[in-house]
Amino acid sequence: IPTFILAGLLVHCVFLVSIFDIYFSSPLVHGMTPQQTALPPPAKRLVLFVADGLRADSLYELDSNDTPRAPFLRGILENNGSWGISHTRVPTESRPGHVALIAGFYEDVSAVAKGWKENPVEFDSVFNESKYTWSWGSPDILPMFAKGATGDHVYTFCYAAESEDFGAQDASKLDIWVFDHVKSFFNSSRSNQTLFSALNEEKVVLFLHLLGIDTNGHAHRPNSREYKENIKKVDEGVKESASVIDNFYGNDGKTAFILTSDHGMTDWGSHGAGHPSETLTPLIVWGAGINYPQKVTSQFFEDSFLKEWKLENLKRLDVNQADIAPLMASLIGVPFPLNSVGTLPLEYLNNSAHFKAESMFTNALQILEQFKVKMSQKKETTLSFLFTPFKPLSDSEQINFLRKIRLYIQQQKYDEAVSLCKTLINVALEGLSYYHTYDRIFLGLSIAMGFVGWTTYVILVIIKTHTDLTKTVPTNNKKSTVLFYGFAFAGMIIAFFLWIQTCPWTYYIYCLLPVPVWYAVVREIPVIQDLATNILSLHISQSIGFLLVCILGVEILVFSFFYRSALTVGLLVFAGWPVITQLWVQAKTRALIWTLLCVLLAIFPLMPVVGREPNIPLVIAAGLLTLLISCFSLTSLCKSENNYRNNEDLKVYFYQVSCYFSIILSVRGFLHANIYLLSRNISLLTIAVSSPVLLFLSPTFLFQRLYEALFPLVLFGLMFVWINMEQEALQHYGLSLKPKLAIFNFAYAVDLTQFRQLHLDDVRRSFFFVFFIVTAFFGTGNIASINSFDPASVYCFLTVFSPFMMGGLLVLKVIIPFVLVSCAFEAVQVTTQLSSKSLFLIVLVISDIMALHFFFLVKDYGSWLDIGTSISHYVLVMSLTIFMMLMNGLAQLLTTQRLELPRTKHHST
Repeated sequence: IPTFILAGLLVHCVFLVSIFDIYFSSPLVHGMTPQQTALPPPAKRLVLFVADGLRADSLYELDSNDTPRAPFLRGILENNGSWGISHTRVPTESRPGHVALIAGFYEDVSAVAKGWKENPVEFDSVFNESKYTWSWGSPDILPMFAKGATGDHVYTFCYAAESEDFGAQDASKLDIWVFDHVKSFFNSSRSNQTLFSALNEEKVVLFLHLLGIDTNGHAHRPNSREYKENIKKVDEGVKESASVIDNFYGNDGKTAFILTSDHGMTDWGSHGAGHPSETLTPLIVWGAGINYPQKVTSQFFEDSFLKEWKLENLKRLDVNQADIAPLMASLIGVPFPLNSVGTLPLEYLNNSAHFKAESMFTNALQILEQFKVKMSQKKETTLSFLFTPFKPLSDSEQINFLRKIRLYIQQQKYDEAVSLCKTLINVALEGLSYYHTYDRIFLGLSIAMGFVGWTTYVILVIIKTHTDLTKTVPTNNKKSTVLFYGFAFAGMIIAFFLWIQTCPWTYYIYCLLPVPVWYAVVREIPVIQDLATNILSLHISQSIGFLLVCILGVEILVFSFFYRSALTVGLLVFAGWPVITQLWVQAKTRALIWTLLCVLLAIFPLMPVVGREPNIPLVIAAGLLTLLISCFSLTSLCKSENNYRNNEDLKVYFYQVSCYFSIILSVRGFLHANIYLLSRNISLLTIAVSSPVLLFLSPTFLFQRLYEALFPLVLFGLMFVWINMEQEALQHYGLSLKPKLAIFNFAYAVDLTQFRQLHLDDVRRSFFFVFFIVTAFFGTGNIASINSFDPASVYCFLTVFSPFMMGGLLVLKVIIPFVLVSCAFEAVQVTTQLSSKSLFLIVLVISDIMALHFFFLVKDYGSWLDIGTSISHYVLVMSLTIFMMLMNGLAQLLTTQRLELPRTKHHST
């Protein structure tokens, strides 16, 4: 079994990683020639303000008294510049947003596994192409663009990381720090000749990263006074900074200004997913080379924002976030970022038609360069007779496109040239996608064959070693040798085919993996034949009925990832289980409780998982109810007279209940006052750390040990009854006498597989476990959506921004229901006289069948919310196997181990 488990872990790790090669490998290519417009640019310098976490509606909407929240910026868009909405993509986080703004491409998905703070891949940016860039702001954002720059021309000025404190009463001090340092920077440059000369060069970029709005949004929510006041302070700071910069350059009219945001924020203070409040960000542009406001009588958009913001008469120019990078490059005349996929928004430019056409031609050439490099790379690694080029952009078509565009420009048919450039850009982007996904079908089929082979092998192992459906068949060594050499030869042919195409080493793993897996399956042909004989002896209707029930169960689980209400349907079916199987006849009370708890738990998946305001009375009521049950259990234990408890155990239980009471008081004060006291954080952290230790001090008797898992309350109750119901089911089918659960001790449980083989009902037990695990996932929130989890829950422990620590605490919070279900499943396994190995193998089959569904449902097209959700679903199910193995081990640790306190010795006198 250890070898089997190791092999299973390796296979599942390969399956898990494969989608990042098949669907989400890096789209970036290198080796392109920089493209730059030959005509002189309108601006010598560019000032980029990025107000982190600023929503479009929060900036553009008017206050209750019809006054603008940002008077200076409102005046700019009404009198001096152009405006619109910048549409971001998932993940709506700071690093991906800034990469799209400054480098012009949407975050390489492989960066997910490497962290957002560093540069997981090399990429070009507007900063890198500039003569000089000076930047001020967060240490989480600025260094990545300086690190990726060639040469020493990108300068950063950052405040200390400890300043990013969500517990601060007013985080706008972060923005004030930036504005003050920009002002002092320009003042000091007058006495520094080297710096003064550098600032007066052309192609200069000034970048102000303003994090205060994002920090206040997380801590106080976007509709709070603090968030709105921060917007006013940013408006004042932008006004003052623009004035300082214009005065420094003598109002020469050669400075372009851009204000935008990397992402928005939900009403409950989170971001990362695809809600409109997260993806709609403001864009205001003014200064050199920028169009003045354009008056219109009517304009059509699907939303109703124009009327709400009272901007119906000013032309709104929406862009994709990646379009801002070519806009900046065009304004100051630097080469377009090499990996940019943005399209230059010409309507923002106030320049000649010739300049616009040349700029758009440069944009098209820059994207065409990426296409040519990508095609060349794929052609070099594919056999000539197998290579299928992208026909809409063959060599002759490329020449034809470029010749026509150049001819239009020479004939001063600028509109036609611009239109043809946009067509070329769209076709080139399609071609990039074509070559990027060239090997997808080939690799997908290889992984699918591995999936099917592995699942088949696990089913055969279950049947062969844990059931009585087959008899022992002697091994034919001669046939085994022939099979071995046959599969070895097939593997060599596959490896040779990959080698002559110089494929990446990961391709060898994906394509060769099915060979040993199917070899293991084919070796078990005698078992398959024996099984087929036994199945044919059964009633066909029974076999088909059982198969249909299994398929329906798995499909409900898959469906629940898209529609949480499917869990409600499943729980309602569970509620009728005692009636369907006649279990209620022998255990009416337990069956009734089981039904009630199933119905109660079925309500939770119908509740919304996002957008909820904190319900303080509900939180306190739930805590008090749990405390009441804890006290009742403690009182019952004190009154009981048996040999299974002692006074030391009662002390441990009493301390646990006291800790829970302290938590309720602390959290109540935290929620009401919305303040973050260091003493409260320390006390809660101490309780959180000491609670697991207390767990190991309690007895290992089944009910007394599972008493610890009282959260969430309903799930705990259902798990508690599940253990009892499985005992009734075991007796109902005549598989065992019902043991007395109250005296069952985890510490003395042994592997009892030799006493009982798997029964058909054990498939149902395994399905229950997987179903409850999925319910635990979606009962605490939709894990596929980052914004479902309120980050405020971790502020009880720390407030200074620390993504890994905060993420770890959120994961720990989410894991609690999983540990509860795993502990209950451990109890079911032990008390039904089965080893964890046999039931785990059935769970493995169920999760693998689900994973195969999601493998074919992974998307890399459509909305980025759909793409992110499809990745999450597959990763969740693939992680389920590894996760359940860990949870199983943790459950055994939590139920079987105990720390002994030193006993007090009494001496007689």
